[in-house]
Amino acid sequence: MAQETVHRWKFFRYGGIDQVNLSAAEDLLALEKLDPKLWAVLSCPTCNVEFDARTFEFLDTDKDKRIKIAEVVAGVKWVCALLKKPADLFKSEPALPLDAINTANTDGEKLYTLARQILSNLGKKEAATITVEDLADTQKIFAATAFNGDGVITEDAASDEAMQTFIKDIAASVGTAEDRSGKPGISQALLDKFLTAADSYLGWQKKAADNASSILFNGDVTHAQAQCFIAVKAKIDDFFIRCQLSDFDANFATTGQHLEKEYLSLLRRNLAKDAPELRDFPLAMVSSENSLPLTERMNPAWNADIAVFHDQVVFKLLGDIKRLSEKDWLTIRAKFAPYEAWQSEKAGSEVEKLGVARLQEIMASDLAVRLRGLILQDMALEPQFKEMESLERLVRYYRYLYKLLANYVSFRDFYDIKTLAIFQMGTLFMDSRSCVLCVKVDDIGKHSSMANTCYTYLVYCDCVRPSTGEKMTIAAAFTDGDSEQLMPGRNGLFVDRKGNYWDATIVKIIDHPISIRQAFWSPYRRLSKFVNDQIEKFASSKDKAVADSMTTGVASAGAKVEAASVAAAKTPPPTPFDVGKFAGIFAAIGLAMAAIGSALASVVAGFMSLAWWQMPLALIGILLLISGPSMVLAALRLRQRNLGAMLDAGGWAVNTRAQINMKFGKTLTGMAELPPGSVRSFDDPYFDKKTPWRLYLILAIIALLLIGIFSRPSFRARAGNFVRRLTGCKIEKAGKEKKDKAAVATPVPALPPAPATPTPGTN
Repeated sequence: MAQETVHRWKFFRYGGIDQVNLSAAEDLLALEKLDPKLWAVLSCPTCNVEFDARTFEFLDTDKDKRIKIAEVVAGVKWVCALLKKPADLFKSEPALPLDAINTANTDGEKLYTLARQILSNLGKKEAATITVEDLADTQKIFAATAFNGDGVITEDAASDEAMQTFIKDIAASVGTAEDRSGKPGISQALLDKFLTAADSYLGWQKKAADNASSILFNGDVTHAQAQCFIAVKAKIDDFFIRCQLSDFDANFATTGQHLEKEYLSLLRRNLAKDAPELRDFPLAMVSSENSLPLTERMNPAWNADIAVFHDQVVFKLLGDIKRLSEKDWLTIRAKFAPYEAWQSEKAGSEVEKLGVARLQEIMASDLAVRLRGLILQDMALEPQFKEMESLERLVRYYRYLYKLLANYVSFRDFYDIKTLAIFQMGTLFMDSRSCVLCVKVDDIGKHSSMANTCYTYLVYCDCVRPSTGEKMTIAAAFTDGDSEQLMPGRNGLFVDRKGNYWDATIVKIIDHPISIRQAFWSPYRRLSKFVNDQIEKFASSKDKAVADSMTTGVASAGAKVEAASVAAAKTPPPTPFDVGKFAGIFAAIGLAMAAIGSALASVVAGFMSLAWWQMPLALIGILLLISGPSMVLAALRLRQRNLGAMLDAGGWAVNTRAQINMKFGKTLTGMAELPPGSVRSFDDPYFDKKTPWRLYLILAIIALLLIGIFSRPSFRARAGNFVRRLTGCKIEKAGKEKKDKAAVATPVPALPPAPATPTPGTN
């Protein structure tokens, strides 16, 4: 038994993880054997990505709007079998060479033949390649063919004039279906619908002919008479019901005649021009005769209808009568009852416009049989059209499939700074930076709740395309610079992959460290902000106090002056100025300032006492003591930045963290830089030249501190030692010997004796 060959996979390291390197045909053929745990993605959505939608349709065999590993593997196996060299997939070329199709494969040979036929129909008989664009216009492809496998027959496919006329009659009666060539035609369903309607309509007409004595009692004139009868039937029924109510209740005869409110409302309008409410009034007033006057005292809105009814129906059925009794009306209703019943059974009205004679001619001919044969002949070519879909699938896989593999099996496109991954929708320009890691978001709340774990500074922007009014939301990652000027409401510009411009506005921010540089300055910025806020708060409170005192003081200024003059006589003289009290206050302030100065002097003196190589280390230590914790925390967070959580929040099933370290992060966010070779001028005519009083103050403080330090004996001794170390030991020894000799030659004077203590009681 032969041992199965184990494929030797190659891996490359991007983003701190090992990723599969697909670089040879053998890698594609063995893709189904790759452990799913080593795939970068387990599944991805078919939306919110920059990828060919039609290719996704072919891959998504279960139509769940998600592409899974099994579907990717199946697609790769299918296309590799139809190509002579599966490695051609790595080219991702827009045109498929016909010579690249594997004609040794039965399906491949069919696709090759079909491609040649399509190119011939398009006038490209000598073309050596076929593209997606060639297959996109099916109307142009099938324009020159009578049969194209869709089961729709156009007039062009008819063999004679009679068939063309028949197709037109069907189209006029039941509509048309669009042929693959783009022309209107007749399908099997439309033909069946027409024949059914024609048969029903002829059967309905036959029933009237068989019962002409009752239904069409006056021949073809019956139709016109029936229309006149139906037009007034409801109003005449209403009149005789009112007559019956009058007989039932004598009060109705009185109350039913008063329509004062209705008249007043109606008389406010132009009755001659537009008065539809008038037709809702009774046809005539109830009288003791219980008969309908046909020539007088009639509702004027119904005069014309009643006149036609009298001439066409009453006169021909009952003679020239002026009033219609209820008995006469019932006679007329009974006469038209069979016609009304027949009308309620009407069927096949779609074909009524053709007329009975034309329909009988069609049903008696073989036109329907011949047309059905043409439809079946066309449908026989349906498998060829399905092969065309397979050809389109092959061309699209040849062009786009490797692009998907470079974003699915691994994240090669994402880590390659020269290309963009399929989930990167475009570039956001904001705050002198460009961000290329921008993903489309459907729900900000849902996305941000999970994207927070990617430890990346994310900015959610609502984008609007002014030219079309389109809207979308993106999440952009800022991976370099700082966040000082990023805030909700800040506007920017988003450019999608097609080059379209969108107005972008920040609506939400997920705050995480952006860079070590930002973390270094963060404590100082917080301190500056705190001091600035306190100063503003203090100034605001003082300004408010002054404003309040001025507002309340002006109103009572006169009263206070008067009260002060009265109380002046009674007020005791002011307390004399207490010099000692204020001297104590100033002394306390002086002590405090002296303590601060002494502390600063001690710090500076201690710093100056260090060796020269220790001074920069001390400065670095102080800076690290202040900024170190913030920088350490930022470094820990920056090491945890990853792409996985950001894509998972958008519906992906990412199988790895896909880290975004600091070096790679700098490639995702571009900082504003002057182009190489630019000439820069610092001559700014609007530069605000300020007096450097802060610099002068700092220099004065430093000078005072240095004077205080140098005046101290201990510092002078240290400074002397430092100078001696610099100038050499000989000078130091010579000076010491000279000093010792002078001390021996000069005797030390003796101290005078202490005065005697006087005895008490003596002078």
